[in-house]
Amino acid sequence: MDSERSAIINIGGADYELTLTTRATKEIARRYGGLENLGEKLLKAENFELALDEIIWLITVLANQSILIYNLKHKDAPQDLLTEGEVELLTSPLELADYKSAITEAMFKGTARNVMSEDNSKNA
Repeated sequence: MDSERSAIINIGGADYELTLTTRATKEIARRYGGLENLGEKLLKAENFELALDEIIWLITVLANQSILIYNLKHKDAPQDLLTEGEVELLTSPLELADYKSAITEAMFKGTARNVMSEDNSKNA
């Protein structure tokens, strides 16, 4: 994968790359109304369980992007996608709190690259 646009976390002893793709951006926009609303939704979650559900969903979506890209390139040996249930079973609430920074890093890298590309095209 492209470390310029991903962050790595460990779930249940396996490394997963959190990658912000166009597909992930569309899924996040459908759920939250846009990337700009994501942080506000996570911070304003009414209760701890709801906040955990949102982080689990987000980790699952972002981690599955690198698996989907791998599967696209390796159709003869696809990997199983991560499920929200697996993330729940293989993580602790403390780990999920630590993963928030990896989520932020993946989002920043994904959006920073897009902004840089737009800036470069304006200067051309």
